[in-house]
Amino acid sequence: MNSSARRRLTAAVLTVVAVTTGATACSSGSGSTDAKGADAGTYTIWDPYPQFDKSSAWVKLLDGCGTKAGVKIKRTAFDTSDLTNKALLAAQQGNSADVLIVDNPVVSTLAEAGVLTSTEDNNLDVSTVNRNLLAAGVLSGKIYGTPIGANTLALYYNKAVLKEAGVDISSVKDWKSLTAALGKVEKAGKKGITFSAIGTEEGSFQFLPWFWGSGANLTALDSDQAVSALSLWKNWLDKGYAPNSVINNTQTTSWQEFASGDYAFAENGTWQLASAEKAGFDYGVLPIPTITGGNAAAPTGGEFVTIPVQDDTSRYATTQKLASCLTSTQNLYDTDTTLSYVAPTTEVQDKQVAANAKLKPWVDAVQAAKGRTSDDLGTKYPKISEQLWKAVQSALSGSASPKDALDSAQSAVK
Repeated sequence: MNSSARRRLTAAVLTVVAVTTGATACSSGSGSTDAKGADAGTYTIWDPYPQFDKSSAWVKLLDGCGTKAGVKIKRTAFDTSDLTNKALLAAQQGNSADVLIVDNPVVSTLAEAGVLTSTEDNNLDVSTVNRNLLAAGVLSGKIYGTPIGANTLALYYNKAVLKEAGVDISSVKDWKSLTAALGKVEKAGKKGITFSAIGTEEGSFQFLPWFWGSGANLTALDSDQAVSALSLWKNWLDKGYAPNSVINNTQTTSWQEFASGDYAFAENGTWQLASAEKAGFDYGVLPIPTITGGNAAAPTGGEFVTIPVQDDTSRYATTQKLASCLTSTQNLYDTDTTLSYVAPTTEVQDKQVAANAKLKPWVDAVQAAKGRTSDDLGTKYPKISEQLWKAVQSALSGSASPKDALDSAQSAVK
C-alpha cells in the first residue's frame, strides 16, 4: 500500500471510529478478531450476519466453500456498523480478512481507503450480475466486489381495505392515481399510507424512491423535481393520508402500523415478507411508481462479497475461489432464500420466481433499483443523505417549506 493510500486509510479510520460504537462479534472460530488464520491453510471470512451460528446453512456454506478450495475457514460475524470499523483498523494494521462481506454503501468507503482489490485485480467474474446492482460497488470506473443479494423497497397493500374503499389496485400507476386512491381510502374511514421518515439513514432510504421517481438527482437536492417529491409527502400528511407518526417512524414501527390492518399501503422491504404472511389479512405488493408511471428506482440494500488487499499476494488465488463459490448460481439461490434477498443475477431471479410467484414484484423492484452510492457518489453519499433526511424532517414537521428545506440541504452539501 503506497503512502497516499495509507493516508486515506488513516483518515477513514479516524472518521469511522468517531461515529461508530463497538459491538460484540460472534465467531465460529476462537472468537478472536485477528484476521489472519493459524496457518496458510486457514482463510478468514468476516460477515455482518451474527444471527447465524455454526449450525446455520450460511456457516455450513462457508465451510463447504472452504472444503472445495482445500482450506479451512475461520469465520467472524460483526454487527453491520462495527464491521466497517474493524475492517478499516485491520487494513491499517496489515491484518485484513481474506474475504469481507459488507453492506453495499460501505464498499466505496473501503475502496477509497485502499482496503479492497478490484475485480480486475482479483479476476472475480461479475459478467452475469445485474448492472444496476453492481453499480453500488463501482468507484472511479473500477468494480470492487460483487453483490451476494439485494433487497429494496416496494408498497405493500391491504386488499380488504382497498376493496372497501372501492380502489382497483390496477389503477394505481403513478403519483396522481396513488394519491387519488389514498383519498378514497380516507373517505371510507380507513388510513392511507405509512412509511419511515425518521431523521436517520432509514428516512433517506425510504424517501429515495420518490426522490428518484420524480427525476431528481442526488447531486442537486434543490431541483424542481426534488421539491415535487417532498411536496408529495407533505401533501399526504396535510390531507391526513399519512399519519404524523411517520416523522419518527423507523421501518419497524411503520410496519407495525400497517400490520394493525387499518392501513391501505405501507412502504417497506423484502425483509417483511415473513411478517406479511403472519399479518392475518390478504396483502399484495406493488413496485413504487414514478411521478409519470412505471417503476421508480428504489435504493438497494444487501451486501457485497469483497476481497481485501493482502501483503501476501499468493493468497488471492484461493480467495478468488472462495468468493466465486459463495456467489455461484446454486449458492446464490440457497443464500438469498435464507436471507430473504432477491438474487443479483437474472438466472437466479428466474429460479426464485418459479419457486415463489410472490417474489415477482420484488424482482421487478430490484431490477429497477439503484445503489445509494451509484453515479460515482462514493463517499460523498453519507453527507448528502444526512442533509436529505434533515430536509424531509423540516418539511414534514412544518418548520420549513419543501423548497426552503431542500435549498438549505443543497447549500449545506456544497
